[in-house]
Amino acid sequence: MQLMVILMVFLFGLVIGSFLNVVIYRTLNDESPFKGRSRCPKCKKVIAWYDNIPLLSYFLLGGKCRKCKNPISTQYPIVEGMTGILFVWWYVVGFAFFSLTSHPLTVIQPAYWLVIGILLLIILVTDFMTYLIPDFTVASIALLSLIYRVYLVQSGVMVATDMWNAVYSGAGLGLFFYLLVKVTKGRGMGMGDVYFAFALGLLLGWPRSLIAVFLAFLIGAVSGILLILLKKKSFGQTIPFGPFLVLGTLAALMWGYDVWLWYLGLLV
Repeated sequence: MQLMVILMVFLFGLVIGSFLNVVIYRTLNDESPFKGRSRCPKCKKVIAWYDNIPLLSYFLLGGKCRKCKNPISTQYPIVEGMTGILFVWWYVVGFAFFSLTSHPLTVIQPAYWLVIGILLLIILVTDFMTYLIPDFTVASIALLSLIYRVYLVQSGVMVATDMWNAVYSGAGLGLFFYLLVKVTKGRGMGMGDVYFAFALGLLLGWPRSLIAVFLAFLIGAVSGILLILLKKKSFGQTIPFGPFLVLGTLAALMWGYDVWLWYLGLLV
């Protein structure tokens, strides 16, 4: 029975992932994700329902449009699969933690983190594919994080000092990234990274936000060196930084305090 539930959660995640692909494509092309049926990006023909089954249709069609035979971007099965995995992780691992909270946080907390996970996934994919971070994702993370922290303070779960530390962290990270953009004249980062850094400060608070940024730079540096060694990139070429911030954020959420305590232990 538990395996059946997990399978259903995964399938539901695939459906949400399919819709996220629509949101990503249409947002980047200044179109409404709620207007009209899905169409092939190449030939603009309407996609039949049987060719729009999450994950399955991509493989049945051999990764090509039925009408024009042009290749379908691997973004579509990747986003669907990653969303399905996100939902399973949220159900299996997340609820083990969420169950430790009291009502109504047992509902609000998992809903909040699931939405945050979806938004981070959109940022990871769009920045990796197009070097752009949709404004609505960053604004949503910042607004939801602020509302969530205010609610926790009002409920007595969090002290006001922690909330203000998160606000200061967001302001500090935003300023730091803004200065980086100015110093590099936009060659290394863009304003999307500045806004994203501010949102991550509100999301993670102190000291997790510092750990996330440090890990993002570390992962980015290692990835850049590997890409140069593999001749996928040449020295001086830019790579999107948003995905590294997302990875740093995930690592900080899971191990941030442990890393911080380990670091403080080195200083003592």
